[in-house]
Amino acid sequence: MEHVPPPAEELARLDRELAELDARRAQLLTRRAWLLAALRPTVPTAAPGWNPSGWGAPPGTPAHPWGQVPKRPSAPRGAQNVLLTLGGLLLTVAAIAFTLVSWGSMGIGGRSAVLAAVTLGALAAPAVLLRRGLAATAEALAALALVLTLLDVYAVHAVAAPDTDGLGFTALASAVLAALWTAYGLALGKLRQPLPAAVVLAQWPLLFWAWAVGAPAPVVGWALLATAVLDGAIALWGKGAGVRVTACVGGAVMGFSALMVGLALSLTAPGPLGAVAPGVLLLTASAAAVAGAWRAPKGFARTGGAVAGLAAVAAVGGVPAAALPAGWRVLAYLLCGLALTAVVRSRLPGHAARGVLAASGAVVAGALVWALPPLAAVLLGPVTVLSDVWAGTPDGFRSALGSTLPWSELAAAPVVLALVAGLLGAANRWWPSVVRLAAPLAGPTTADAGPPAAPAAGAPGTDAPGAAGGAAPWPGWSGWTGRPGAGAGGRGRPSAATLRGVVGAGAVALGWGALLLAGALLDVPHALALAGETALVGVLLTLAVRGGGAERGATAMPVTALVASVAGAVSAGLLSLASEGASYAVFGALAALFAGAALRAGAGVPRAVFAVAAVVWGTVITGLAGRSLGLAPHEAAPLMLLVPALTVLLGARLRRNPVALPVELTGVLGALVAVGLAVSDAPFLALVLALCGVLAAGTAVRPERRPVAGYLAAALFVLATWVRLAASEVSFPEAYTLPVTVPALLVGAARRRRDPEASSWTAYGPGLAATLLPSLAVAWTDPDWLRPLLLGTAALVITLLGARHRLQALLLLGGTVLALVGLHELAPYVVQVAGALPRWLPPALAGLLLLVVGATYEQRLRDARRLKDALGRMR
Repeated sequence: MEHVPPPAEELARLDRELAELDARRAQLLTRRAWLLAALRPTVPTAAPGWNPSGWGAPPGTPAHPWGQVPKRPSAPRGAQNVLLTLGGLLLTVAAIAFTLVSWGSMGIGGRSAVLAAVTLGALAAPAVLLRRGLAATAEALAALALVLTLLDVYAVHAVAAPDTDGLGFTALASAVLAALWTAYGLALGKLRQPLPAAVVLAQWPLLFWAWAVGAPAPVVGWALLATAVLDGAIALWGKGAGVRVTACVGGAVMGFSALMVGLALSLTAPGPLGAVAPGVLLLTASAAAVAGAWRAPKGFARTGGAVAGLAAVAAVGGVPAAALPAGWRVLAYLLCGLALTAVVRSRLPGHAARGVLAASGAVVAGALVWALPPLAAVLLGPVTVLSDVWAGTPDGFRSALGSTLPWSELAAAPVVLALVAGLLGAANRWWPSVVRLAAPLAGPTTADAGPPAAPAAGAPGTDAPGAAGGAAPWPGWSGWTGRPGAGAGGRGRPSAATLRGVVGAGAVALGWGALLLAGALLDVPHALALAGETALVGVLLTLAVRGGGAERGATAMPVTALVASVAGAVSAGLLSLASEGASYAVFGALAALFAGAALRAGAGVPRAVFAVAAVVWGTVITGLAGRSLGLAPHEAAPLMLLVPALTVLLGARLRRNPVALPVELTGVLGALVAVGLAVSDAPFLALVLALCGVLAAGTAVRPERRPVAGYLAAALFVLATWVRLAASEVSFPEAYTLPVTVPALLVGAARRRRDPEASSWTAYGPGLAATLLPSLAVAWTDPDWLRPLLLGTAALVITLLGARHRLQALLLLGGTVLALVGLHELAPYVVQVAGALPRWLPPALAGLLLLVVGATYEQRLRDARRLKDALGRMR
């Protein structure tokens, strides 16, 4: 017979074996590290047939006599370079200190001789060092030479030309030093510092010259632009990555500064003629960016195209914008930004053209962002009506919004939205034409669906459109054409249906926003605004319903219409709260519109959203009815249950329809609102809870809802009883609960006798809770000792019975009540003890407890699992 040890003994044995394995693994890893260290300095490659996992050393490897791990000797040349580099840095520091501190103690001749000698020596030393292979030292001394030349310039200005203008001298000195270091870097081509340093020095001559002569802002802009153009040329044709990167950074900074100067001058121009000069500066910058993008790599070409497009928009749009009022200037820039889309028919390289299109999109996005604040005010402004419902009909739409925006300066906002919406709608309507126009700018892909195109004009790798007859310009182009049966886009590329849907969604959203803004800016009458917003909701619902059967990937437009319809309905509903008649009219129309949309829509999420919204609007109408009848909030609470009652009936009618559950859950939310309204009055709260219990019981008739609704109905009835008893100031609730508990327990016992597998919660839970919970609530506020004693005794008996007969409901209910009663009785003594303890002791005890629990975490986890399993085996 095989001996099976107890679990504790077997676990200890496993832990010992695992510890031994860990120790063995550590020993093997230590040996492996020694072998690797021994191999590095002597044997570059392992001998054939040698197994590195073995114990012995590889063939040809002498063993270390003392068993120590040999250290790899450092390379002499590397150590020498490090020392010399540090020496060069120290010399640089000494030179700076000498120039700043000891300069005054020497004569003019001595100063010149010392600086000249040191500078010439520092310039000549790198050439000698490079011939000897000391590149790091040469670089260090070249850096020293750069610092010395800067000190020479400072010394010359301080001694030889102290009366010279500082800005003009700096401009000349930076030009001379840039030329000097360019020649020096070209002569010693192996040095990496001189040429980038020359590029840095070349950034300043023109700028400092413009400042020195007191040039106006346009001249400063031209100086910055000329420097940026020089940087661009260096970035394209310069020698070495360091030179090109430095030139790119300098060109970006100087070009951005030039553009900011031109843009500031254009925006502050007093008229169209004043905007011409900065416009010429911006156009020149645009041309320079295009020229650079024509020859630049992929990423830089796109950036150059984007900069060129933005500069062109600022240049051309600034002239008419200077003649327009402040509220209409954005329209001029928007039109120029839209005109950039003509780049699709130009001969500009593909990446640069995509950058120009990105600039067009950025301009359009900026104009839309400018129009967002007034649109948000129109949508969110009606929230202010909630503070004074039915206060009276406002004079106009704008006065009902309660916004302080300068509406006269936002006159172009609806025009901007309408213009972009119209263009997007046209693109959605003539999508195949848009695709053909944009074909030269689309990148090829090999992951698209569909057969490869015929090798004709427009084959892969070309920018021309496809051949006649609709041949695709590259494999998978059919996924972008929108033709029936076309495949989806390539990997990471949206399909044609998705793109077209997004364009249509943008047209819908922007068109809706334009109409709302137009009504606010025109300040139409309040009634007309309500009618218009409600009609817009109906149109959006139509679009959402008709788009519900859209093909896969083309769901953006119906989803946008759905979201906009809900947002518009909320805004219109809030706006209608200004008067009683308008409230009923608008919310009634909204309920009818959304109910009709739910009936017309196909199965799916939109239909459920329509149905839920209709239920919400119906709930609002019942609340309005209570206000019209002059009822207090708690008196109107029972009236609010009409819609939840209808949702119960509708759920019974729909049965397992996917819409049934959302509708019923919305009815539950309405019931919660009714309970919240009745909280202030206990009798009405008991009535509302009882009515909610009736609705839950009616729902529990259906088998699919019975597991949840049945328990909910029982809980609501019990809770209504408790609230009613509390409202009647009953001090002895057991007189009312025990007559219910005893029969309920007898019925539960009979149920368990017929069906031993029945749950104890079903058999005994309701009966026990009917008495234990109200008594517990009263016991916590009862200063006498008799009730807690009797309740604790009863709870103890119930707990013992549950443990004896393995009944989960009795064990948990009795144990919980017993613990709470004991806590209530011991609470005063616990407070006294806590007050007598030092304040540091509770945190220390808590920390100690956490340490103990953490140290025995696995054991505690096993105990918790064992307890869970024990409870799970109970009935």
